[in-house]
Amino acid sequence: MATASLLDKIFEPFGEVMTPETATRLVEMRADDDVQRRLDELANKCTEGQLTDEERHEYDTYIRAIDFISIMQSKARQVLQRGAS
Repeated sequence: MATASLLDKIFEPFGEVMTPETATRLVEMRADDDVQRRLDELANKCTEGQLTDEERHEYDTYIRAIDFISIMQSKARQVLQRGAS
């Protein structure tokens, strides 16, 4: 089972207890400019094969966080769709 699919199953209960207000805030959540700039820098270095071990760890941490946030945002969108039905 892919990691994202496993995480989706693990976090399923959050979608069941999330309020529409919380769901809206989650869907609208974005990285601030400094975080986005650093992530872009690390992504470019990764593509070029130029990450140090420390940068690789940092980049992997960002990717895991993005996976988590994406799944929670998906749950939030489901909550909002149910409310609109």
